[in-house]
Amino acid sequence: MICFQEEPMTKIHTGLELLKIEKNFQKEIKGSIGLLCHNASIDSQFNHAIEITKSLFGPRLKKLFGPQHGLITDVQDNMVETEDFIHPHFKLPVYSLYSETRIPTDEMLEGIDTLLIDLQDVGTRVYTYISTLGLIMEACGKKDIEVVILDRPNPVGGDIIEGNVLDPSYKSFVGHFPFPMRHGLTMGEVANFCKTYGDGQCALKVIQMEGWKRSMTFNETGLPWVLPSPNLPTWESAFTFVGTVLFEGTFISEGRGTTRSLEIVGHPNLEPYSFKEKFLKKCESLELSGFNLRPLYFRPTFQKHAQKTCGGFQIHPTNLQDFRPWTLGQVLCHELFHTLGPDFQWNKSPYEYEFERPAIDMINGTHTIREWIEENRPWEDLKGIEENNWPEFLNKRESTLLYK
Repeated sequence: MICFQEEPMTKIHTGLELLKIEKNFQKEIKGSIGLLCHNASIDSQFNHAIEITKSLFGPRLKKLFGPQHGLITDVQDNMVETEDFIHPHFKLPVYSLYSETRIPTDEMLEGIDTLLIDLQDVGTRVYTYISTLGLIMEACGKKDIEVVILDRPNPVGGDIIEGNVLDPSYKSFVGHFPFPMRHGLTMGEVANFCKTYGDGQCALKVIQMEGWKRSMTFNETGLPWVLPSPNLPTWESAFTFVGTVLFEGTFISEGRGTTRSLEIVGHPNLEPYSFKEKFLKKCESLELSGFNLRPLYFRPTFQKHAQKTCGGFQIHPTNLQDFRPWTLGQVLCHELFHTLGPDFQWNKSPYEYEFERPAIDMINGTHTIREWIEENRPWEDLKGIEENNWPEFLNKRESTLLYK
């Protein structure tokens, strides 16, 4: 039994914290328990979900599950898999949902009556935790296992959406749902969407947060930020990720191998100061604001351009209501493509278990944006691509919302 410190004055309580303090929620958790969690599955006092669940339910906690990057969030991106193991402290089996299979097997789920899910998502379609959620709901539905979501904030807020809706023909592990890139949903709301409009036909319960409003961004919640994956070191990086993740589909560095990954982009043959002058004029003409672009030079320690000095930028959000990172990322990609010429290359390596189509198309969920860049088509064409299927998505989204 661990002793929990008194709760601090935070603006919201997560689903995990409410499970910890509310007896009624505890009584609703039936039978033997599995827990899907990761490094950021903590309460406001930094107690981990495994500690809390073990303290509440004792030997009823039977199995642990980890998403991409692993239970302890120590593994890099893109097909770097994690292994099953026995937790050295809790002596429980830990099953990887990012290894030979991304779908939990019957053996993994054997003996489980309730599966708790406590994952800090970042509100972007390609961030694979919502894909894992969808696959696990489908598997649990076939085994009569109840899924209980311990809900958490969407760190980039819940009232702004950005980006094109996924083309269904590009469905993949980085595009499981027909969402725009920035979807504005919490994990609990994604689960609602999955059950209502997808294949997640399982018994579902969401322990909703108290105090969270759709307009809130993570810095307004009073909660501590713990990186949910190895390359999102700050809550600001959750915002910039919406746009900088695009560069995973190129040979532009997105800052991996630095301490500010996915806030930084650059290339060895880019001179950042002269590029910035031209680029900011483009942004002004498109009325893009809410950020500062700081020229810098950096040397990645691993991944793209390792040990080479790159010219580039750090993107600093300055007004979160005005900042549109997806649009900024697309325009930046467009301008770098036409500035660097042959030095700009699309990434043709396998990407998240897709071996045929370009990574950039899998990330964008369509080939049309790459063609917009390559053909140097007008800005208005990108806006048309972005908003094409918004009405249908917004109509479905509205019916799955849990918070005002």
